[in-house]
Amino acid sequence: MNEEDSDTRCGSRRQFLQTNLLGAAALSALGAQGSHGPPADEAPWYRRTYRWGQTNITENDPVRYDIAWWRGYWKTTQIQGVIINAGGIVAYYPSRDPLQHRAEFLGGRDLYGELAKAAHEDGLVVLARMDSNRAGEDFHRLHPDWFTVDASGTPYRDADKYISCINSPYYDEYLPSVLREIIERSHPEGFADNSWSGLSRDRICYCGNCSRKFQSETSKELPAKADWDDLTYREWIRWSYRRRLEIWDLNNRVARQAGGPHCLWIGMNSGSIANQSLQFRDNLGICQRAEMILLDHQARSDAGGFQQNAEMGKLIHNVLGWDKLVPESMAMYQAGRPVFRLASKPAAEARMWMAAGFAGGIQPWWHMISAYHEDRRIYRTAGPMMQFYKDHEEFLVNRTPVAAVGVVWSQESTDFYGRDRANELTELPYRGMVQALVRARIPYVPVNLRDIERESGRIPVLAMPNVGALSDADYERVRRFVQNGGSLLATGCTSLYTDSGDTREDFGLAELFGVHVTDRAEAGRTGRKPEQLAHSYLRLSPELRAKFAGPKSGREPAPEGARHAVLKGFDETDILAFGGALLPLRIDAGATVPMTYIPPFPIYPPETAWMRVEKTEIPGLVLRTAPAGSRVAYLPADIDRRFAQDNLPDHGNLLANILRWLIADRLPITLIGPGLIDCHLYQQPGRLVLHILNLNNSGSWRAPIDELIPMSPVRIVLPRPHGTAYRTARFLVSGQRRAVRVNGSQIEFETGPILDHEVAVIS
Repeated sequence: MNEEDSDTRCGSRRQFLQTNLLGAAALSALGAQGSHGPPADEAPWYRRTYRWGQTNITENDPVRYDIAWWRGYWKTTQIQGVIINAGGIVAYYPSRDPLQHRAEFLGGRDLYGELAKAAHEDGLVVLARMDSNRAGEDFHRLHPDWFTVDASGTPYRDADKYISCINSPYYDEYLPSVLREIIERSHPEGFADNSWSGLSRDRICYCGNCSRKFQSETSKELPAKADWDDLTYREWIRWSYRRRLEIWDLNNRVARQAGGPHCLWIGMNSGSIANQSLQFRDNLGICQRAEMILLDHQARSDAGGFQQNAEMGKLIHNVLGWDKLVPESMAMYQAGRPVFRLASKPAAEARMWMAAGFAGGIQPWWHMISAYHEDRRIYRTAGPMMQFYKDHEEFLVNRTPVAAVGVVWSQESTDFYGRDRANELTELPYRGMVQALVRARIPYVPVNLRDIERESGRIPVLAMPNVGALSDADYERVRRFVQNGGSLLATGCTSLYTDSGDTREDFGLAELFGVHVTDRAEAGRTGRKPEQLAHSYLRLSPELRAKFAGPKSGREPAPEGARHAVLKGFDETDILAFGGALLPLRIDAGATVPMTYIPPFPIYPPETAWMRVEKTEIPGLVLRTAPAGSRVAYLPADIDRRFAQDNLPDHGNLLANILRWLIADRLPITLIGPGLIDCHLYQQPGRLVLHILNLNNSGSWRAPIDELIPMSPVRIVLPRPHGTAYRTARFLVSGQRRAVRVNGSQIEFETGPILDHEVAVIS
C-alpha cells in the first residue's frame, strides 16, 4: 500500500476540526459542525443496519429448526440484520454444484432459503454466511491440485478436512460460482465469510499454483522454510498479503456484479493485530476497501480485561472511518477459555463485553451456535442490551473520539520486527501502554503508523510502544508530528529497525530521542530477543531515602534538588523493580536522565540477594524538549511490556506519570472517584458522549464474571468550552438528568452509582 492510497483514504473520510479537539477552545467548536451523513432511510443497508443476530447452524439443525420461534426472537431482540449459514464447507441449500457438501441432515430441504425468505419478509437485512477454506475427502479426490501441500507434497489438513489453496481455482473459480448461485436463489444483501484468508503464516504451501504464481511475480522459487533472515521468505510474506487483498477485491467484484452495487462480500477479521498478521490480513488494505467490517472476536483474555473490546473497536474505526459500522460477533455461549458451544455465557460476562463494545463504537451482533439449546438461559441476555442500543443509537454512531494520547500500532512492525515473537515484542508493549492509560483514566485512541499526520493538531501526544520497524517515510511522519507541536513517548526498540526488519546503525529517531546506539550488533541481538532478567532494578535520581525513616548505613547520598514530575509518588523509594536488561547508550547534551539501570543480581538463596553494582550511567528514561517546544520521552526500559506481563502498579504509575507530563495542560477530561474505570469520550455536533465502564466487578480479571457490583458515583471535570453552554448531563443507563455546574474555567457534574456501565450525554 502506498502513501497515495493512504492520503486518498484519509481525504475520503469525514473531515473533522483541524484544531486541537482538546481543552476549552476545541470543545466550544463542536456545536458548529454539521449533521453526520444522509438521513437513515436514504443510506444503504451497510450504513443503517446497527443490530445483528446469528444462529450458527449445525448439520443436525435442519430436522429441528423452529423458524417461527426464531422469528419471534428476532423481533424480541430488535435486530435489523441476520447472518444465515449458506455454503462453503457445508451447504444448507440444495446446491446445483456437486462439489458442495450438503449438511448431513439437510435431506431435500432448503433451510438457508427458508430462513432468508422469512428474514426478508420481516424486513431484515440478510448476510449469507460462508466458511470457505476447507473441504472433505470427496472434494479433494476430484481436485487435489486445489489444496495446500507441504514441501514433500503431503496435504495440509485440519481435523478431517483438507485446506484449500488461496492461489488455486478453488478461490478464483469455484467460490465465485457459489456466490453467484446463492445470489440467484435468495438475493441476500451480502456475504459474511468466516475463514476466508487461507493457510496461516505458520505453514508454506508448495502446490503447483503457489509455485507458478510466486515464480511469475518474483522470478524466485518459494522459500524452503520460514527464515526471516532469508530475503525470499520476506518477499513471500508480502506476496501472501497481496493475494489476500486480491481475494477481497475478487469476491466483492463478483458480489456486486451478480447482486447489485450494494451487495457486499465481507470477510470476518480479528481485532488482534498479531492474529491478523498470522492470517496475512492487512488491516489498512482491508479498511481502504471496506464499507463495513465484521469483527470475529468473541471473548476476552484475563490479561486484557473487558477494556480490550472498546480498544479494538476504536482501533478499527480509526482506520476504517467513524461514519462506518463495525458489528462484532458477541457470543452468548461460553467462549474464550474454556469453550462450551452449547452452554450459556454468564449474563454479567456477556453484558460487560457488549457494553465495552458500545464504548468502542462497535455495533451489537448476538451469536449462538445451534438452533436448539437445552440451556435456555442463553436466550435471556441479548434482549435488554439490544434494546438499550436501539433506544440510544443516535449517541452511539457517527461520532469522533476526543483523546489525549494516540497509541501507535503497525502491522508491518508486527511482521518484520516482531516476526515469530510478535506477542512478546509488539503485542505486550502495546497492551501494557493501553492498560496504563486505562488505569490513569486518560482518553486514548489507537493510531496506525501511517495515519500519524492525520492526528497532528488533534491529539497532543503519541505513544510508540516498541514500534521497532519504521520506514524512512514513517520517520518523517513522526518528526513532522513533533515539529508541529506534538509530544512523543517511545519505548524499547522503537525505530531501531528498517521496515524490512534489519537493524539500523542507530535509532531512526535518534535526534528526537536524544540517544544513540553504541554497539549496533548488541543492540540488534538484545532488541530482537529481550532478556528477561528477573532481578534488575531502576535507580531514581536524585536519591531521597535519607529524608525518610529507616535504618542508616552512613552511605546515603544527601538529597539534592527536587525530582522530575515523572517520578511523582515515588518519593519514599530510590529504586523501582524492573526485570529486564538495558544497553549502554550515548546521551545528547541537554537531555535529562531521571532513572538509571541497576544490573541483575541473585534472588536465591536469600543470603545472596544484594546489589553487586548499585549504580550505572545506563539510562532507563531520557527526557528532552524538542526545538519546537514539544516534549519527548524515550524509555529504553521495556516498562510497557513488563507492565503487561507482571501488572506491577509501579510500572503503570510510571507510564501514567510520563504521559501526564507530555500531555501537560491538554487533558480533555478528568474522572474523580475510587476504583478501576475505563472511560471513552466522543464528540457529536453540540454535545459530548462519555462512556464509563465499571471494571471493579468480581472476576473482572479472571473470566467469566457472574456478578455485577455497583461502584461509587464519579465526579466528571471538563474544560469549560467557549461559545457552547453545556447545561445538562443525561445518563442513558440510569435514565437520570443532572445539571452541569460551572466552576471557573471548568464544568463539573456527578454520576450516580454505576453497576456495569454508564453513558453520559453532555449538552
